[in-house]
Amino acid sequence: MKYVILMQVDPAVLEQLTEEQQQLIGDGHGAFMAATKESGEFIATQALGDPSRSKVVRGGDRPEVTDGPFVESKEFMGGFYLLDVEDEARAVELALQIPDAQIPGLALEIRPVVFADLGDG
Repeated sequence: MKYVILMQVDPAVLEQLTEEQQQLIGDGHGAFMAATKESGEFIATQALGDPSRSKVVRGGDRPEVTDGPFVESKEFMGGFYLLDVEDEARAVELALQIPDAQIPGLALEIRPVVFADLGDG
């Protein structure tokens, strides 16, 4: 079963991290990717640009395109992991291994994938 783990970012929290904490996060993500690749659960990960670089398309009779940020919130989706795991419990177990789970003010959202086309054939 596929799950996406969305990394919710609060820029104010990131700005307050020490260099050591930033290094731990970077190293932790590297270790997480290596472990899930080795276990065969890793599908993909993407880090997303700052919302100030985004565009928003709002539907309606005449769709409207505006500059970001894309949500009215201090938090934004900073990236995601796409994993293929046995069940939701394993997705939660893995999410707890992502270093962001140890930083107060950051959050991880775990959501099942109900449709996927990864363009692989």
